[in-house]
Parts: sequence; structure tokens; C-alpha cells
Amino acid sequence: MPPSRYWVFLSCFALACALTAWSWWQPFWWWLAAVFAALTAVGLWDLLQKRHAVRRNYPVTAHFRYMFESIGPEIRQYFVETDTEERPFSRQQRAIVYQRAKNVLDKRPFGTQGNVYENGYEWINHSLAPTKLDSHDFRVLIGASAAKPYSASVFNISAMSFGSLSANAIRALNEGARRGGFYHDTGEGSISQYHRENGGDLVWEIGSGYFGCRDDEGRFSEERFVANAASGQVKMIEVKLSQGAKPGQGGILPAPKVSPEISAARGVPMGVDCVSPAKHSAFSTPIELLQFVDRLRRLSGGKPTGFKLAIGHPWEWFGVAKAMMETGLRPDFIVVDGGEGGTGAAPLEFTDHVGAPLREALLLVHNTLVGLNLRQHVRIGAAGKVITAFDIVRTLALGADWCNAARGYMFALGCIQSQNCHTDRCPTGVATQDPARQKALDPADKATRVYQYQQNTLKALKELIAAAGLNHPEEIGPEHVVRRISSTEVRSLATLHRFLKPGELLSSELPDHPVYQVFWNEARADAFVPPPQIRSLRTSKLS
Repeated sequence: MPPSRYWVFLSCFALACALTAWSWWQPFWWWLAAVFAALTAVGLWDLLQKRHAVRRNYPVTAHFRYMFESIGPEIRQYFVETDTEERPFSRQQRAIVYQRAKNVLDKRPFGTQGNVYENGYEWINHSLAPTKLDSHDFRVLIGASAAKPYSASVFNISAMSFGSLSANAIRALNEGARRGGFYHDTGEGSISQYHRENGGDLVWEIGSGYFGCRDDEGRFSEERFVANAASGQVKMIEVKLSQGAKPGQGGILPAPKVSPEISAARGVPMGVDCVSPAKHSAFSTPIELLQFVDRLRRLSGGKPTGFKLAIGHPWEWFGVAKAMMETGLRPDFIVVDGGEGGTGAAPLEFTDHVGAPLREALLLVHNTLVGLNLRQHVRIGAAGKVITAFDIVRTLALGADWCNAARGYMFALGCIQSQNCHTDRCPTGVATQDPARQKALDPADKATRVYQYQQNTLKALKELIAAAGLNHPEEIGPEHVVRRISSTEVRSLATLHRFLKPGELLSSELPDHPVYQVFWNEARADAFVPPPQIRSLRTSKLS
């Protein structure tokens, strides 16, 4: 008797034969005979192929495994996960974006679904003397000493390139930004024709591929930079050092995917792989980075210029901070990208285990600038799973001046978190270059949703600020947010974290914080090299 794992295949074969014979007398059954004959053919192919062992051992049946595996994320998302499980965003988080984007009721009855006695639960303390605020249009002035300072909203669209997102998605995002008066970061794919159509404010992100400002060899081109930077739509320039989704890794867009639109936006030829190297060629040291930032500021006519990074080796960031002190050159802003990941697809190891999470990274950057008396000169933006007004409050409490969001605005566009961004099979037309799929996304309708999501989130922020007795998000401090650290203990962020005092890094005695104690004195402004004691550890196995 054959093993039970073959029973389905043999049953298909037997039914195909029986139904074929029966169909000579009852033609109606031909269609069912054809179905089982097709399944029999599939089973035969499973037995003959040598690539998949499970198909050889379980002919026909194995395909059901593949089918259920392929729809596993959807099954978990719709039927298994609770409303508060974040994988990576919970149903509750997605729902609040959808509701605010559609401008429908976003209130919750019957109390919180969260466990207020669970470790990590957070809240903002309210005041017995709340304020009354007239406007939710909170602004941050960036580049106050630059020739063309920019007044930015406290909640903007984070970096997402055309190529990663569809043309219609870019159109909708930019039109939403135009209506709401907030900015739209281009991503390192540069400024496409779709970014320009509606005239919304742009932050031009320049990565290691120098897309939109490169020569034929892939090096930075002043002439091409000036041509794009001169646009009145471009409000700020951002040099991307690394991103939270895959810090320390470059990327390749295969030649077949380089469309005429991508070729025009990025300044790369069609028929050739579009390469984004892991590091920049225009600079190689902290000092050279700041000189490059200053050069871009001058070439742009004085537009605020800064850089974005995900924090990795602390001594490298310290080297940049020391270079600011040594040269007197400062970026107008720094955007801290959290290691929580983002819209960019990356290997699992990078997604899960590379780069400091936003809270630790933001604290390090903010504290260092405070300790050097530079914080008042350099604005800080932050990005990393920012969805709600409370996310903004917590991030500002840790030291940011404003927040950016990518996936939140993708949800506003209609993203359902199918996690097919890297397959070109996005079911909602957001993250695809497939003309048929992206046609389903109506830019006019989704632009309204982008606008309404941002506006309603800021209205919620206004209510939180007023409840806390404050007048502007800039007044939010770590003392306002409280976190539970055990079932019997809660602490404000001000007491939970070590916040440096102004000028503390300028004194002879270092702060009593391990990262400064170990790495600060060894960091160098003229190189991104690790300190000697770190290099010595690399050879400890050889001693």
C-alpha cells in the first residue's frame, strides 16, 4: 500500500480516470474530469522535478502549503492578531490613520484597549490649567541664519523615492503637502516630473548615488546640482548618510527597471544598472562632510542644508560633532532616522538588527549638541514609526523639533500593510511601477486623504498640547511624558534618561554616561576610524 502522503495524488488520478469514463455516458461530467486530470498532471510534475523535496514527497498537497504560506500575513492580520499587536503596525494604528485620512469619526468608546499596568505603557501628564489654542498649524524655523530660512510644519512626509512609490502615489503626496503647507521629502531618487506637477514644498534628498546631480561617472556635479536646487519648490537640501530601513547598505535598481521617467529624474542612462553605493565619494571624513554640506548651502543660494543619518558607531557621530567645533561649520538641521525600518525593503538581518532605534539615536544626537552648546544652532527632525499625535509628543520630548513619517502617509494613501512593497505587486497601487496596478490609485482622492490625515493629526496634537497647559510643541520636555517600567514604578523621561546640561561636553570632566566615557575623547574629526581600544578588541582572538 502506498504511503498516505500520496493518497491525494492517487485519488486525483483515480477520479480523473473514473470521471473520464463516466463522461462517455454523461457529458456533463467532462469539466470535473478535466479538473482532476489537471491535478494529476501537477502531481506527476511534482514527482519528476528535483528542486523541491516537499513537492516530491507530497505531490499536489504541497501546493496547498505554499498557498497558505503566501497568504499567511493576510490571515494573521485579519483573523489572528489583536487590535494592539504591532506587526509592524497594529490594526488600531492603521485604523486611526484611515479614519483621519477619510475625515470620519476617530474617537474610541469604553476606555483604552491598552494595558496601563504593562511595562512600557506611556502617557503625557495633563495640567489643571489647560490652555486654549486657536491654531494647529505649528511651525519650526529651520536655517534661521541662512539666506533662505524655511518655516516647516512639525509633521511632514519622510523620504520615499519615485521608483519605490508609484507616479500616482508621488502626485497624491505632493498635492496633499501643497494643500497642508508641509514638506515632501523626495527620497534619494531625486526630483521626478511627478514631484513637480503640483508644486508642493520639497526637501531634496541627495544620497551616495547623487541622483539628479551626478556626472556621467556617478560623481557629484555642481552644475547639475545648481540646476535642480534653484527651483523655488525645493526648500531644503538633505544629504543622506544612512537610512533606518537599511543603514550601511547601498542598492541596485536593475537595468530593466530603469524606466524613461526614472532615467530622467536620476540622471542615469537606460539599459544600465542604477547603483547607489554604500558610501559617498564626495567626502570621506567628518570635516569633509561638513565642508560638503556648506558647499551645497552656498550652491543652492543659501537654502537650509543638513544631513540625515541612522546612528551606528557612536564615535563616528562624535567625530562629526567634534568637526563642527573645530571648523565652525554646522548643518542647519539633522534628521535622525530610527532603526525601526521604513518603506525600503532590506534583508531580514538589516531590518531587525542594524541601526540604533529612534529613541536612543535621537537622545544621543540631542544630548551631544546640547553638551557642545550647539543645540540652539542645529534643528533636529526625527523619523521612525511616527503615526499619532502622541508619537509626535514623545519624539519631541526626547529632543526633536519636528517629525517625519513615511508609512503613516502610505496608510493615508490606502496602503493595507500587505508587505509586498519589494515585489512590484502592491495591491493598492502605492509601491509599484506596474501601470495597471498604480492606475487604481486616484491621485485627487488620495491627495485629499494625505492632507486630511496630516491636518487631523495636528488637531489631535493641539488638543494634547493644550491639555498639558502648553502653547506650542516646542515647549514639550521629557518631564511631560511618563513611562511605566514595572508594575509598581513609573518614571518621567526626564528621570529615566540622562540628559546632558548645556556645555557639559566642553568641561574637563566627562558626563557620567558610558557612551561618552568610552568614546568621546577617542573620536576624531578627521576620520571615521574606530578608537584604538576598539581596534584592539578586533585582534583579541589572535593574542
